[in-house]
Amino acid sequence: MALDIDRFAHLESALQRWDPRIKILSLGLFILAVALLKTLPLALAALITALFLLKLARMPVHFVAHGVQWVIIFLVPFFIIMPMTYPGEADIRMLGLPFAWEGFRLATLIVLKAIAIVLTAYAIFGTSRFDVAMIALQRLKCPKVFVQMLLFTYRYIFVLIAEMKRMDTAMKARGLVKRPNLETLKVMGNFVGTLLVRSFERTERIYKAMLSKGYQGEFHTLVTFNAEQRDFVKAGAALAVALVLFASDNWGLFSVAEHGWF
Repeated sequence: MALDIDRFAHLESALQRWDPRIKILSLGLFILAVALLKTLPLALAALITALFLLKLARMPVHFVAHGVQWVIIFLVPFFIIMPMTYPGEADIRMLGLPFAWEGFRLATLIVLKAIAIVLTAYAIFGTSRFDVAMIALQRLKCPKVFVQMLLFTYRYIFVLIAEMKRMDTAMKARGLVKRPNLETLKVMGNFVGTLLVRSFERTERIYKAMLSKGYQGEFHTLVTFNAEQRDFVKAGAALAVALVLFASDNWGLFSVAEHGWF
């Protein structure tokens, strides 16, 4: 997921006009329903629903694809590991290694659900400013510590990346050429250590500055929310889809058809 997930939060869309509190709550429950799915057809239906949400959000395809590609790269090994490590007797052997179709089915299920959840997260946090989304979480009575950790992490990860780039540029200016040898490994170890020390010192300075300005462990903001009837209509639609997916999965409506796939 891209770090600047709210880059296009200014784009007018049905999701952008949705009250952030109701949007986070209803789509959060949809994500929970997706995470609990156990059948492939319903996981595919959840993925299609997430794509529809992105269509409503009017977010640029290249922006979402750039973030999702890293998730896909992380998930691809599941198609190799799970079929070959699934307990029980293997169905076939590929390249001399055991291969279980049930393991492949589970890997496919995990990948479909993970991508659907990530796309839904883009629809939630990509259509509202991140700070506004965090304030909405606070209004939903989420633990204050959790909300502040999210906001501060998001805010200062960019500072950390900028610091890394400056230090890397400084090392290159002093003649460092990265090679796969012990000397480069030592330099990179010092690089990481220095970065951590600087980050810790910066954290202390920021925290003391916040205390001097009256910080007491919660956000004070002028942002106001005004839920309208259309916001509850959207929430009802999202919850209805989540309920249909969850109920269909638990009633086993697609379990017979699914096992015929493999």
